[in-house]
Amino acid sequence: MDVELLLRVYPFFLEAALVTVQLSVLSIALGLVCGALGASARLSQLRILRFVGAAYVSVIRGTPALIQLFILYFGGPQIGIQLDAFTAGVIGLGVNIGAYMTETIRGAIIAVDRGQTEAARTLGMSRGQAMRNVILPQALRLMIRPLGVNINAQIKGTALVAAISVVELTYTAQRYIASTYKPFEMFLLAGMIYLVIISATGAAIAWLDRRVAIR
Repeated sequence: MDVELLLRVYPFFLEAALVTVQLSVLSIALGLVCGALGASARLSQLRILRFVGAAYVSVIRGTPALIQLFILYFGGPQIGIQLDAFTAGVIGLGVNIGAYMTETIRGAIIAVDRGQTEAARTLGMSRGQAMRNVILPQALRLMIRPLGVNINAQIKGTALVAAISVVELTYTAQRYIASTYKPFEMFLLAGMIYLVIISATGAAIAWLDRRVAIR
């Protein structure tokens, strides 16, 4: 174990960790938007929207995230879509996790007792009002933990963007391995930083879950 080397390179890994955090936050935010839209489409009364939502989930979940990133970053210029590596990473990862969040959100909404909707409609609420005021507040409590699983998976999944040369933790580890020939130390350091990020995220999700459960 080359401790001296670890002490020398860890500031550069911390800089890369900031990029990993930025990628995670932005792609998760995009994923939540895609998930909400996807769930709305899958629960829509319009058949065409249900088909679009189902197709989105099926295609994205049925193909590797890495292939999706390659298509977006390397294949995009052929059809006039020119993106820098970071932006392609955010969009690719966000759209990918959005498909999983779609099913998480839809499942939580479906899990709410249908009698709640019927009671709201009996009180004169429209379908939209019943969804906003009755169903979603209850579904939120059910979706916190599953969404937390999605979020943790997304943080780890940011390692994929190393393949398109985004300078995040995994790419930084690979770059230093090429110059130091110390794969154990470099990947160990990267793994420890990932662990800290994911542990902090997990603690925040657990706190939020407790707060929502109290209400």
